[in-house]
Amino acid sequence: MTYAVISIGNKQYRVREGQHLLVDRLAVDEGKTFHPDLVMVGGNGDPKLGSDLKGEQVTAKVAEHVLGKKLVIGKHRRRTGYKRRRGFRAHLTRIEIQTIGGSRSSRSSTTTTKESATPENQTSTARKTSTAKKTSTAAEKKAPARKNAPRKKKSEE
Repeated sequence: MTYAVISIGNKQYRVREGQHLLVDRLAVDEGKTFHPDLVMVGGNGDPKLGSDLKGEQVTAKVAEHVLGKKLVIGKHRRRTGYKRRRGFRAHLTRIEIQTIGGSRSSRSSTTTTKESATPENQTSTARKTSTAKKTSTAAEKKAPARKNAPRKKKSEE
């Protein structure tokens, strides 16, 4: 049985395929898939760590965003009448682990190429550099600092 250790939100979880998991709220929409950071893969002989994980990945799907169980925090100081009661519900995300150990797709298709320099871009760059020169000369012609007021002399009595 294959398992993996993944890292989500500075916490590590041991997961298997098909497992549902509650984690801190993620910035991924419901129904979307994502690839959490992989720490270890094991279960088929020796575990894979570090550079052995090259080409391995875990695919997880965000099932839903939920609120956790309500916690009630109560404060009390004796004999003063001081009482406070406050509730808290954690924002959580339920995820489902779909695959473990699949190969990573090439990231070259997702990277964007730099735009070629057009005459418009070159002129705007020239304007920016000339503006930077003006600000540096203005900084050099800074007004002198004010002198402190003379100190008062102590009167003799």
